[in-house]
Amino acid sequence: MILYPTIELKDGRCVSLPKGRIEEPLIWHVDPVEKAKEFAHAGAEWIHVTDFDAVGGGSRNRDLVKRIIHEAGLPVQLGGGFRSRDRIEEWIDLGAGRIVVGTLAAQNPHLVRELAERHADQIVLAVDVWRDHVMIEGWKSQSAYSPEGYIESFRDTPFAAIIATDIGADLRETSDATYGVISAIADVAKVPVIASGVVRTLDDIARLRLLDKVAGAIVGRALFNRTVDLAEALREARPGREHVAAFI
Repeated sequence: MILYPTIELKDGRCVSLPKGRIEEPLIWHVDPVEKAKEFAHAGAEWIHVTDFDAVGGGSRNRDLVKRIIHEAGLPVQLGGGFRSRDRIEEWIDLGAGRIVVGTLAAQNPHLVRELAERHADQIVLAVDVWRDHVMIEGWKSQSAYSPEGYIESFRDTPFAAIIATDIGADLRETSDATYGVISAIADVAKVPVIASGVVRTLDDIARLRLLDKVAGAIVGRALFNRTVDLAEALREARPGREHVAAFI
């Protein structure tokens, strides 16, 4: 299982959003580029970056994200506000290893299918679930789709991966219900599934690893508040494997 240590950006700073509240970010007083390098040094294979300002159409973090892409020494999976072909292809040209699409896939599935076919192994579908519905617009709007029906509508689309998020997991302790949501998505997906919002401890990684259809996990806040050590987490995710950063 591949771990994706995560940097979430707002106003040029590393943040977390407890309960998804973008207006009340938890700020981490660390340098984002140095944090990305730290992840590489620990042996990560990928880094996941979410630009929360870009979700609202802002570009404040543009130069910072470019620095992370070019200085971290890791391929970057980038999410946040990708609502057009031009922006997706711009960031692919700027060096992003993968682009995460969410709202655009629900609003313009034909375009997203075309992009996934054109950019092999570079388009990732975000499936954010709340009360058995896929949420869009930064978790603010409920779509008409169930997660299983949504994934089925993209059955033949060659996504690099699907990121599965149980939004409710951030409002409670990770529970069997959360693993059930992730597992149900993995059962119907034809591409690798990356679990998001689940990992708070090493035990969570061990439990996800037992779900053989889950290929990866995004780990964010737990690394910043130090309930999870990245080097230990990488060993737990792939026991018996020596981790060496994949530089690009």
